[in-house]
Amino acid sequence: VSCGHNEAGKKSETPKAVASSYIIGPQDLIEIMVWREPELSRQVMVRPDGKISLPLIDDIEAEGLTTLGLKSVLTERLKQIIDDPEVTVTLLESRSKKFYIIGNVTRPGTYPLIPGMTILQALSVAGGLGQWADEDSIRIIRISDGKEELFKFDYGETIKGKRLEQNILLMPNDTIVVP
Repeated sequence: VSCGHNEAGKKSETPKAVASSYIIGPQDLIEIMVWREPELSRQVMVRPDGKISLPLIDDIEAEGLTTLGLKSVLTERLKQIIDDPEVTVTLLESRSKKFYIIGNVTRPGTYPLIPGMTILQALSVAGGLGQWADEDSIRIIRISDGKEELFKFDYGETIKGKRLEQNILLMPNDTIVVP
């Protein structure tokens, strides 16, 4: 997969970089396994305040950490209670990373953002373009550092194999507008 560029010429992240640096957010479902400690092992959903709760160690800030970062925090906290804890943290379901698609598509709405998802893939998830969609005027609105960025996407050109650089990777909270 080649990297895309936005209108300002900035290079977008590769899918591998996005996938390996997933940041836990509210509503994400994670599994915590503590070897030989079944009462401490469980599936938990990150609360809206970004925390999770576990027996004996109470609330832990999970938002903003990777799974490895959360594993490290949990291991340190558990060391106060049990000897040499072996902790595994697995993301079961990403619920905090979403994108929005509105306008002339089969199923407009809010969808989970899968790391490495492109605009074409997002359009596919939404059932494709509607019959009267203006396929050369699709726009992606992204809020970055408090400012809106606008990306143009010409569906017809892209599916012909032209201007593939416009098929950028989506970021959390991107909105695809299909007139």
